[in-house]
Amino acid sequence: MLNNWELVSRLVIAAALGSVIGFERERLSWAAGLRTHMLVCVGSALIMIVSAFGFADVLSADHVVLDPSRMAAQVVSGIGFLGAGSILLRGEIVRGLTTAASLWSVAAIGLAVGGGLYTAAIAATVIILIILAGIKPLERRFITFRQRRQISLLVTRGALTFHSLHDALGTSSPRVKQFVVQQSDDSPELDEVMIVLARVSSMEYEAICTALRRLDAVKEFREDGPRSGVIDG
Repeated sequence: MLNNWELVSRLVIAAALGSVIGFERERLSWAAGLRTHMLVCVGSALIMIVSAFGFADVLSADHVVLDPSRMAAQVVSGIGFLGAGSILLRGEIVRGLTTAASLWSVAAIGLAVGGGLYTAAIAATVIILIILAGIKPLERRFITFRQRRQISLLVTRGALTFHSLHDALGTSSPRVKQFVVQQSDDSPELDEVMIVLARVSSMEYEAICTALRRLDAVKEFREDGPRSGVIDG
């Protein structure tokens, strides 16, 4: 059985490691932020401690055998409900999967700390933090940048709205990252429309251009090519 100091230190370490990952999510204003990750990590550590050491008195009886991994296994499956709460569905775009995965990973860190595997827990925290904060800029620079396109249109005034654009593009409408409409300086009867597409393949981009050219309201179509910028994720 652990002494009181060891019990408290494991919970404190779990809170500290959970806060490191939670802070990275907090700065991006996700619903599951600093406190959520700390609570998940501390709770997982406590469950692991209870699972491993909480039944010492019962084990002293004859013919009693307990599996300390059973409670820990329930954390792995049960944390999915909390992770599902951080996933948002906006149209056909799913957001929050990374945060849900970080919650699941933090639960594993808590279990490791509760089991006394400090080296593994600290190493996992560093690796997860590198994945969340270090790899994302590279993803934005080398992947997202190349899949970001801008299209400019001249359309009949008031003829193209976000809803009509959604209907025209169909399943490709979630690729629209920005949609800006303003009155044309050259003609009061026309609108200048800027459409920014994100994470779009070459084939899908060509299909979107074809669909936009077919619209009767479109008077002028211009492809501005790849466009720099940041896509929230």
